[in-house]
Amino acid sequence: MKRYFSLTLLATSVLAGCATTSLTSDDVSKGYDSINAQQLAEHIKVLASDEFGGRAPSSKGEELTLAYLTTEFKKLGFQPGNGDSFLQEVPLVSLEADSDMVLNIGGKDYQYKKDMVMGSSRISEQQSIKDSELVFVGYGVNAPEYNWNDYEGLDVKGKTVVMLVNDPGFATKDPALFTGDAMTYYGRWTYKYEEASRQGAAGAIIIHETAPASYPWSVVENSWSGEQFGFQKENNNMDRVAVEGWVTTDVAKELFTKAGLDFDTAKANAAKGAYHVDMGDLTASVAVKNTIKKSISYNFIATLPGSEKADEHIVYSAHWDHLGTDKTRKGDQIYNGAHDNATGTAGLIEVAEAFASLPKHPSRSMTFLAVTAEEQGLLGSKYYAANPVIPANKTVANINMDSLNLLGKVKDISVVGLGKSEMDTLLEVAAKAQGRTVSGDPKPSSGGYYRSDHFAFANMGIPAMYAGGGSEALDEETANYRKRMSLVLRGCYHQPCDRYRDEWDLSGAVQDLQLFYQVGFDISEQATWPTWNKNSEFQRK
Repeated sequence: MKRYFSLTLLATSVLAGCATTSLTSDDVSKGYDSINAQQLAEHIKVLASDEFGGRAPSSKGEELTLAYLTTEFKKLGFQPGNGDSFLQEVPLVSLEADSDMVLNIGGKDYQYKKDMVMGSSRISEQQSIKDSELVFVGYGVNAPEYNWNDYEGLDVKGKTVVMLVNDPGFATKDPALFTGDAMTYYGRWTYKYEEASRQGAAGAIIIHETAPASYPWSVVENSWSGEQFGFQKENNNMDRVAVEGWVTTDVAKELFTKAGLDFDTAKANAAKGAYHVDMGDLTASVAVKNTIKKSISYNFIATLPGSEKADEHIVYSAHWDHLGTDKTRKGDQIYNGAHDNATGTAGLIEVAEAFASLPKHPSRSMTFLAVTAEEQGLLGSKYYAANPVIPANKTVANINMDSLNLLGKVKDISVVGLGKSEMDTLLEVAAKAQGRTVSGDPKPSSGGYYRSDHFAFANMGIPAMYAGGGSEALDEETANYRKRMSLVLRGCYHQPCDRYRDEWDLSGAVQDLQLFYQVGFDISEQATWPTWNKNSEFQRK
């Protein structure tokens, strides 16, 4: 490993100039090699066990998760990251819509989960729309920088907007339109509800399609039903649309036909330019009854102080939460979330242990942040960004882990958001020492850069890396395994079957964690901070 260490430091010195350190290449290599599949598996098994109940925010599973993290990081000699505490309070409110609801449109009742999933983000026991006119607003986008406004000249006050998921770039694959096949934030469901609210709509309905959403209807059924978490706000979210939700593609096609429109034609028109059209005389009515619970959830934060520049931090992040337990479900009721994201949380512990094993701490502080309520719209990381424990001007970089590679060793490493910052260069050098190359997002249409917790750091102006896995199997045996296991993982996304499996090949996850360790160490030792590339939409503030 001596050659590996020297190659990486040489690259970082060329990039930015190196600070001196008394750590030897053998020291750093021992930390690198300490990351192993057996320990990683043991952490995953605990976090994804039935005892932890799916790790929902503000549940017994949260208490167990936080206690486990606290014990593990204390054993490693880490200090509390938030003053004298390992925890940061995140005030949440849970809203659980009564499943006994129907959505009536055009005289027909559409059924909860089968046809639609509706709810309300307003902190209110009951919200409704009655005889609200439907308007199709294409992709529901108002993006001045792309000269695109589906709401232009349209007054939607009191109306319910119906819109497509993703953005026009995905539909056309035109690289000159938005960012082509790579989803922008305008394609995310969170944005669409936010924009409909800004426009004054009463209701907002997204049409589900598997390809542009990047997940099947079953994910909508499971992820948007049951308890939905949000922030406690003084205005009780009354500036949000009264009712928001999803309908299936089949329902959408039926509604367009009733409105005298053709769904495929309207969809095609929506991709050509800013577009909206009234949906005839169709109106929507639905009443949402909420059970409201206010609670405190927690982000976990632990720090290994730097030996020379302790006030400057490299932050590793992962979300500890998942979907919890659905007691109304027949059969298996626990969403264990082994892949998503017990793997990433376990990865935090493994990388932390590698740093803790060094005879001298890295020059800069290594801080590990496990955030809550990612599954509810990145709430824990959003709260941290709004209330940072470490100021942005003291946060050097972020490395995020979400759903580690369980498909074995690969010849490349995929970077979601490749080309956004200098961190890619550091990763490229570290990957080369493993005999790997750096590749781009294998599924840019899913909008991965806007779907995990590094996004909050990027919005703060902090260079953030989200990488892992790859597309080129190391050998034929691994390729065959990947074909089998990828079907399992895809089918178990946000399902109770996302459980730990003994047949998982964690060797690829270990490779990636070793890279994350090396990149973090190299950032710690170089003289200057990594920066965003000039073509990135994010810049240091």
